[in-house]
Amino acid sequence: MERQNTETAFEKTHKAAVADYTPMLPKRRRFGDRSEGRRIRSLEPMAVVAPFIMPDRVGAQNLFQDSINLAAMERYVHKKRDEGHMGFGLMHVLIAAYVRTISQRPGINRFLSGLRIYARHNIEVVMAVKKAMTLEAEETMMKFFFDHRATAIDVYRQMTEKIDAYQGKKEEKENAFDKLARVLGYMPTFQLRAAISLLRWLDFHNWLPERLRRLSPFHASVVFSSMGSLGILPIFHHLYDFGNVPVFVTFSTMRKSVETDRDGTIHRVRHLDFAVTSDERICDGFYYASAFHEMRKYLKNPELLDNPPETVVADID
Repeated sequence: MERQNTETAFEKTHKAAVADYTPMLPKRRRFGDRSEGRRIRSLEPMAVVAPFIMPDRVGAQNLFQDSINLAAMERYVHKKRDEGHMGFGLMHVLIAAYVRTISQRPGINRFLSGLRIYARHNIEVVMAVKKAMTLEAEETMMKFFFDHRATAIDVYRQMTEKIDAYQGKKEEKENAFDKLARVLGYMPTFQLRAAISLLRWLDFHNWLPERLRRLSPFHASVVFSSMGSLGILPIFHHLYDFGNVPVFVTFSTMRKSVETDRDGTIHRVRHLDFAVTSDERICDGFYYASAFHEMRKYLKNPELLDNPPETVVADID
């Protein structure tokens, strides 16, 4: 799997970056595959039937939360900033760890559309981004495309360039998806309901225009949302019934505690708390548990993210 050359696209505006992005497609597309993923045909019978029993994403969601000592991550962040990567932060480490986890546990990058389960070709991460940290500042849902072999610095560079391009806009304040949402918002209620119903129908039958799917924040591998900037601890965010996002992660670094070692030494500890809402239909609980154990490994030892993975694991057929 070759690394994508995305730097040119990320130097442009958000709209151009999305338009120029070329998905990683399989060598051969079979009947029943979708533009963003291939259909998995070797699932166990129960996994095939589950979407028909639980047709709505909200009705199939599971909740999970965890907490990790921030010490190793903070040392890693300071090291990267000393190396000249200004603005490198915990957010980049967390997303890089998730990207690396997908490369080793591809099952969490599956999605469900049209009541069928697919293996996503790419890693598509969505985050809410504000133009400025004020209550009145505009906010958009921004999508980032990552290679399976991306390192922490790859994640940092792509996110930084794209966010800077968005926040640096003066005349064009909206990206392409914001413009589409604004047009829809101008419609009368009955027209808007009809338009959304049409989009759902097109998406179900895999007829949603590819350009629109690339723009959509509801079609992605995962959505990340920082609760620390809001001054609250992580919440369990619902999944969206529109689109195919299977995982929603909220996180915060606000919580502090005092812990005692066996020898009686007292330490003040900062925590990365995160809450996960997942679609249980894409993989079973054992697989999810294995994936988040893998993610914890990278968060506890972020230096592992300095180099690409030795191998990228492919999902089942």
